[in-house]
Amino acid sequence: MSTEGMEYYRAKYKTLEDLPGVGPATAAKLRQSGYRTVEALATAAVSELVAAGIGEATAARIIEAARRSMAITFVRGDELVKLRKTVRKLTTGCPSLDRLLGGGIETQTITEFYGEFGTGKSQICQQLCVTVQLPYEKGGLEGGALYIDTENTFRPERIMQIAPRFGLDPDEVLKNIIYAEAYTSNHQMVLLENADEVIKENNIRLIIIDSVTSHFRSEYLGREMLASRQQQLNKHLHKLIRLARAFNAAAVVTNQVMAQPDVFFTRDVRPVGGHILGHMSHTRIYLRKGRGNIRIAKLTVSPNLPEGEALIRITDRGVEGEEDA
Repeated sequence: MSTEGMEYYRAKYKTLEDLPGVGPATAAKLRQSGYRTVEALATAAVSELVAAGIGEATAARIIEAARRSMAITFVRGDELVKLRKTVRKLTTGCPSLDRLLGGGIETQTITEFYGEFGTGKSQICQQLCVTVQLPYEKGGLEGGALYIDTENTFRPERIMQIAPRFGLDPDEVLKNIIYAEAYTSNHQMVLLENADEVIKENNIRLIIIDSVTSHFRSEYLGREMLASRQQQLNKHLHKLIRLARAFNAAAVVTNQVMAQPDVFFTRDVRPVGGHILGHMSHTRIYLRKGRGNIRIAKLTVSPNLPEGEALIRITDRGVEGEEDA
């Protein structure tokens, strides 16, 4: 099988109406359900389109056409190597953290930063909103950022502090950050489900949810609601990874932690979200406080990197490595 013409992100069909079998009425139903681009349909499930009021056979044909358009198919291992050349690394702007991550945040995957409050999770996210706008040769992705904020932690003033360090105009950087505050878990899910058109129109290459578990944790209380919470969180994370793959974007989430009361003589914590978040996050970094403004970043999960630690500092200029001191 030749890889000629198999560029993953160059769709044959540009709009929903271009797809075979999609007329104005069907397109309206799809858009109303949050499917506004061919890329979103290519990673959709038939059951999701059926729930939107589209017949099962029609839904299957639409999804098949979208997938063929984007060359989502079986490939040999050697061809996969070529296809994965579209995967890029986004610099964090912190050399020690980049080394820990094997060059930076990988696109088409979910990277999770978890830790107690004040450990630098949101600081890293806000710096990524700047570095994603850098040119490729400087470790950026030459694109914008979509920031879904669930804890009201995003600060434009912080972006204005960080941007000059990377030689960027703060006002121009802010123009390329699409921000939305989520007030409930349902609102959070709706924002992401309707994000594909925003992502495409604004050349978004970084999707951030800060934090991904906050609303779910506060709204689904007690063991009797645990299954419902995990089902909704699972659906939310699957939508996130679909968007990251469809648009070759980096997906970054932050997560809270909880104490382990059954562990004695140690201050051990674990990330919220259980196995659902553990399985969906390709790379997990645990952040904890050191002395002063020092933070320790520990890589705990990665599909191809060994565990390790890096020292980072939170300064007026953003997140820096020890070598920047």
